[in-house]
Amino acid sequence: MAAVTSPNNVEAKDINSAPKSSALRRKFSISIPPRPPNGTMAPMKTPTLPLKSPDDSYSNDGILGKTRRRGMSNSSGDQDNLMDGTIDHEQDANPRKRSNAETIDYPRRRATIACEICRGRKSRCDGAKPRCRLCTELNAECVYREPGIKLDAGDKLILERLNRIEGLLQSSLVSQTKGIHLASQSPTTSTGTTLSREDMIPKNSDGLERSTKSIPIAGLGTWMASQTNISTMPKIHTTPALHLLQWPIIRDLVSRPYDPQHLLQLELSREPLQLGTSLSLDLSNTAAYVQAFFERVNVWYACVNPYNWASYYRMALSHGFREGPESCITLLVLALGSASLAGSISSVPRDKEPPGMSYFSAAWGLIPGLMTRNTTLSSQCLILASAYLFYLVRPLEAWSLLSSTSMKLQLLLSDRGRIPNHSKELSERVYWNALLFESDLLAELDLPHSGIVQFEETVGLPGGFEEEDDEPAGRDELWYFLAEIALRRLLNRVSHMIYSKGAMTTIASLEPLVAELDFQLTQWYEGLPIALQFPHSRVPLANPVQTVLRLRYFACRTIIFRPYILAVLENEHAIMDAAVRENCRKALEACVRQLEHITAHHAGHLPYLWQGALSIVSQTLLIMGATMVPSLAALLPPAQQMDAIINEVLLEIERYAHLAPSLRLSSEIVREAEDRRQLMLRSTGMRV
Repeated sequence: MAAVTSPNNVEAKDINSAPKSSALRRKFSISIPPRPPNGTMAPMKTPTLPLKSPDDSYSNDGILGKTRRRGMSNSSGDQDNLMDGTIDHEQDANPRKRSNAETIDYPRRRATIACEICRGRKSRCDGAKPRCRLCTELNAECVYREPGIKLDAGDKLILERLNRIEGLLQSSLVSQTKGIHLASQSPTTSTGTTLSREDMIPKNSDGLERSTKSIPIAGLGTWMASQTNISTMPKIHTTPALHLLQWPIIRDLVSRPYDPQHLLQLELSREPLQLGTSLSLDLSNTAAYVQAFFERVNVWYACVNPYNWASYYRMALSHGFREGPESCITLLVLALGSASLAGSISSVPRDKEPPGMSYFSAAWGLIPGLMTRNTTLSSQCLILASAYLFYLVRPLEAWSLLSSTSMKLQLLLSDRGRIPNHSKELSERVYWNALLFESDLLAELDLPHSGIVQFEETVGLPGGFEEEDDEPAGRDELWYFLAEIALRRLLNRVSHMIYSKGAMTTIASLEPLVAELDFQLTQWYEGLPIALQFPHSRVPLANPVQTVLRLRYFACRTIIFRPYILAVLENEHAIMDAAVRENCRKALEACVRQLEHITAHHAGHLPYLWQGALSIVSQTLLIMGATMVPSLAALLPPAQQMDAIINEVLLEIERYAHLAPSLRLSSEIVREAEDRRQLMLRSTGMRV
């Protein structure tokens, strides 16, 4: 294992302005702020619909209810009556038939020779084929059950109960997927519900409240949130970047069809990560790396407590960084801190080891022992390891660790007593990191859902770590993390309401949805703390957090209005509608705002390089398609300016190509698309 050389104590940064827990809760709220009461509406909330009990409750006699006792005689005298499905009730007068105290209540078994019409009318059937006498008189279709299928009254009652339950579930799911209500206070669509607390508590048939658990569990890893929560990523959706290659005109820019499965297959076939082989750790710069982590990294993830960091480091040092979650966490903090000082990994020479790899390799050796521990600390280790894998542009390796993290968290969160009070804040931050990571991956790759979303509405939001006696290693920054949670939820709503399977796609149905989602995006921006509210000007920003938030804002805005571009690509006459034209303008403006200063994306390369690169590819393909349609091209900057922007984007994406096979393919696609675009523009006379 790694031998420790030149140990150096942590030099904590002396900052007296670290926010207190209560201050954090006062200054920022994750909820999208509601409109004022003067004729406006509240923000969109997750629609929930309680499952009501059937109107009739089960009796004490069991699911079959009260039934007649069945005679046990097999005498030949009963056969004629059994043929028409009846039993001679005179036998009930025989006391010997009821003397057995163990007799069980069963419904009478009926004959199976009768046709369905006779059974339904409870009439004697003569069994004639192809049609019995009654069916002949009624001129009805005479259907006999297949041989071997014998259903008595009890079977029939059970089937009726099951059909009833199935109908209730189906109607519930349908109402949830269609439960988009128009609020009286808003001119636009809202998915908020008006259910009171009483409405949401299931009741028995007698009107009494039925006790329920606070957290419904459908089994670990069960994917169920698409039916109950529109703030989570849907199972089937059309938001991936390569899905645009199926759009009219844009699909003509590539020589063969592509879909998101190509990206997934490339990542699956990728060579495994080669870890460093060094047996020693250089701890001479630990103070600088720790400071860099809390200043440049923890702002994105907020999952390491600066107030107890010194105790973690002392524990890791005492173990020689060879065992325990504290050692793993410390090594990963050093790895990410070192990486943050080196800038974008796209600028690291290909023949040079990525910054922080030696620390990550040492931490990786400890992870197998932590995989079997179902604790908050082991989950925290996996989140930090996933963060470094995202830095290395290894999305599937990160997903593998996140899947394990999800299972641990679901096990812990299924019973709140399993999480000690002192770990509650950390567990919440680890949970939201896992959910954000998974949502970003599911937005582009068709991966299995872990099921962690089922706790999304029950897990609390971070409120600040409690201060301890040790000198803090940095500030406990939460502002960006909370803002990202809110924006990710909004992005998931967009995917649910516009891009999920079965979503409404007509212009008339889109207008209120798009207006509401755009309103919520505006509310999200206005709800940001002043320090994070980025200017809408086109001037590059020095603050990396503001830069990333602005890029994420315009990415969300593009996805909201993107369907209108598709409508015009399918039928250019659609743009004659003033509302369609305006919404196309908004979509294209948001695209250009993401692409015009392409190097600004470097600010978020540590957490978002892979996700950001695919977003850039998506916006570039959209812009290329728009330039091919005169009515859309008129909404863009001059053609020469757009060509320059596209060329800069192509050069930037090519710099990422060596980092991952999925990015290499993306780079090849946009390069081919641009070459074919220029050729088609010249051939159609749109360019000289």
